[in-house]
Amino acid sequence: MSIGREHFRLALQRTPFHDRISAMSTTEVWTAWNTYKVARVVDKLSAEYFAVRSGCSVMDLSPMEKYRISGKDARPFLDRLVTRDLSTLRPGRVTYVVWCNDEGKLIDDGTLFQLDDENYRLCSQHHQLDWLLISAAGFDVRIEVETHDVAALAVQGPTSFSVLAAAGIDGLDQLKPFGIANLRCGDVPVMVSRTGYTGDLGYELWVDPTDALRLWDTIFAVQGQYDIQAMGLDALEMVRIEAGFVMPGFDFNCAESTVRNNYDRSPFEVGLGWVVSLDKGHFTGRKALIAEKALPPNRRLTKIVVDGNKPPGEAFIYSGKGGKLVGEIKCWTWSPILKANLALADIDYIKGQLPQKLWARFDYQKELKWRTAWAECHAHSKPFYSPEHRSATPPARF
Repeated sequence: MSIGREHFRLALQRTPFHDRISAMSTTEVWTAWNTYKVARVVDKLSAEYFAVRSGCSVMDLSPMEKYRISGKDARPFLDRLVTRDLSTLRPGRVTYVVWCNDEGKLIDDGTLFQLDDENYRLCSQHHQLDWLLISAAGFDVRIEVETHDVAALAVQGPTSFSVLAAAGIDGLDQLKPFGIANLRCGDVPVMVSRTGYTGDLGYELWVDPTDALRLWDTIFAVQGQYDIQAMGLDALEMVRIEAGFVMPGFDFNCAESTVRNNYDRSPFEVGLGWVVSLDKGHFTGRKALIAEKALPPNRRLTKIVVDGNKPPGEAFIYSGKGGKLVGEIKCWTWSPILKANLALADIDYIKGQLPQKLWARFDYQKELKWRTAWAECHAHSKPFYSPEHRSATPPARF
C-alpha cells in the first residue's frame, strides 16, 4: 500500500523500513511510537539483546522527532534554549542536550547535530514544535519538522563498524564518537553519525525515505558473513538501562505534561547536572537551576543493583529493611551480560545525602500465589556497562 497523502487512513503510519521489518517478524509484537507502528520484538528478545552486545543490531529510528533549525540566529537561539554550553560545538559534530522551562524543570532531552554554520538538526523523544516556536520569539531562525522526511537506522554493536565497511560504506575509520560524516552506501547518499542509545559501539544512518529499502538491503546483504539482527524496542530498553541512559516520560515526567505539583524533575534530580552549564550565560531555567544548585539535594534518579534474581518491577525503595519509604524504581532489567538486576530509582535524600542502606520491597507471583520479598540495593555512580571498544578509533575489525 502506498501511504503518501493517504496516511490518515491508517491507525498508525508505516516507516520507510516497515516492509522489511514486517517480513522478518515472527512475533507480531508491535507498538506505537510517535504515530508510527514499530516492533517491540522482531524475532527473539535474547537474540536481539546479544546482537547489540556481541554482534550487530539494526533498529528503525525513523519515528524519532526531528527538527531542522536554520538561519543566522540558529546558534544564539539554541544556546538560549538548552542548558549546555555549545561554544565547542562545530559543523560535523553532535552533542547531547536537555532543555527546561522557566522553573528549571526538564521538558525533554535530545541530540543536537550541527550540519553546517547555520544548519542544525535537533532530535527528541517527544513532540517539541510548540515549545521550539514559542522559544524562538525574537530570533531570526527557521524551524521545520523533518520527522517524516528523514529515515534513520541505528546500527549498533561490536561488529557494527565491520558490517558497515563490508556493506560498502568507506570513511568510517577515523570517525570519532559524536562525529558526522556524509558518505555513500553503494549509490545511496547517507549521513552517518557515531551516536546511539545502547552504550556500545554504534552508528546512526540518516537517509532520504526513498533510499531506505536499498540501504537496508545493502546492509543485510552481508548477513552470513556477520551476525546481524533487526532489533525492537524491548531489547533497546535492556541495553539503555545497562548504559545508564534516562528515558523522558518513563524515568521522569516531562514538565509540560506534568499535572501534579512536585511531580516534575530538574536536570540535577535525574542525574543530568553534567549537561547544565550555569556559567555560559542566560538560558531558559537558569535562574531556578542556580537557586537549586545552592541547596542540598532533595532527590536523585539513582542507578542501583538489586540483589537476587527475582524481578523487582516498579518496587518501593526503603531506607533500611522495613524502614522509611524513600523512593521507587522507575525502570529495571535483568542484565544477561552482567548477571544482575539493574534499575534506575527515584530516591529521596535524607539531609542532603543518599540513604546509606537501600532496600527494595516488591511483590512477585509464584504458581499463581503472590509473595512479598525484600532485596538489598547498591547505588552506582557510573554506567553499569561501558566497554572500551565503544570509543575506540578506529574500531576493531572483525
